Amino acid sequence: MKQMIACCGIDCEHCDAYIATINDDNEKREETAQKWREAFGAPDISAESINCTGCRMDGVKFSHCNVCNIRQCATDKGFSTCGACAELDTCQIVAFVFEHAPETKANLLS
Repeated sequence: MKQMIACCGIDCEHCDAYIATINDDNEKREETAQKWREAFGAPDISAESINCTGCRMDGVKFSHCNVCNIRQCATDKGFSTCGACAELDTCQIVAFVFEHAPETKANLLS
């Protein structure tokens, strides 16, 4: 599995926060913050919070990813991703991600 697959299955290399960070692109940060505020009903997402080097990589994390209960659960269980968990198909913690981005589950299983 690629290192840039997050604990939940998101491909960090294609994540807008990661792209804005590696390109130091403030316009992309603002665009991403606006899109995510609307998509997730999260008015606290600011352009300044759009910085991330990837879920499983060293470095800065997007503010919401930094406190992610999915990431915490995988870490507590000693897994690099949820793909190693026997509860993957029934897990209510990661179900939100699968609902909004169905390709994430395939990323975890490949």
